[in-house]
Amino acid sequence: MELFDLYDSERNKTDKTMERGTPIPKGYYRAVVHICIFGSDGKMLIQQRQPFKHGWSGMWDVTVGGSSIAGETSLDAAIREVGEEIGVQLAPDELRRVITLQTDEVFDDFYIVQKDLNIQNLTLQETEVAEVKWADMSEIFSMIDEKKFIPHHKAIIELLFFRRDHEGDFTADDTSVPHK
Repeated sequence: MELFDLYDSERNKTDKTMERGTPIPKGYYRAVVHICIFGSDGKMLIQQRQPFKHGWSGMWDVTVGGSSIAGETSLDAAIREVGEEIGVQLAPDELRRVITLQTDEVFDDFYIVQKDLNIQNLTLQETEVAEVKWADMSEIFSMIDEKKFIPHHKAIIELLFFRRDHEGDFTADDTSVPHK
C-alpha cells in the first residue's frame, strides 16, 4: 500500500495521508514531480510510457514523473523517481526546481537537470518506461500536435527549455536575450 502526504492550499503538510488509487479529499493536495534532463546539445530526454500503464498509456512525456510518497520531500521524490524509472542516481545539487504548478488537487514541481547520458546505458523500469530518446522542442511540439505526447501546454514545454540555461525569467544581467 502506497501512501501520499496531503497538503493544504498553502502547501503546508497536514497530518493526513491518502492511499494510492483513492480520490484526493476536497480541499487537499498531493505532491507530484516531473524531472527534465537536458543534454549539452539542448535536447530533452523524453520517455514513452508502457502501453499497459493506466493513464496516458503508450504516450511520450518528459524524462521522469511520479508522486511524492508519505514522508518524502519533493526533492527526495525527484531523486527516487529518476533512479527507479531510468536507473540514474542523482545528487540533490544536480536538480533545480524551476516551476511549481498548482491544480485543483496537486502541487506539481518541475525540476531540470543538465546531464549528458548515453541512453544505451540506462536501466528502464519495465513496469513504467517502454523507451527513451532525446528530442528538441519542435519535435515535442509536433508530438503534442499528433497526440503522441502527453498534452502539456506548449508554453510549459517552452518555459522548461528556456529555464534549462537561465536562472530566472528575465533580468538585466541576462545576456542571452536582447535588451531595449
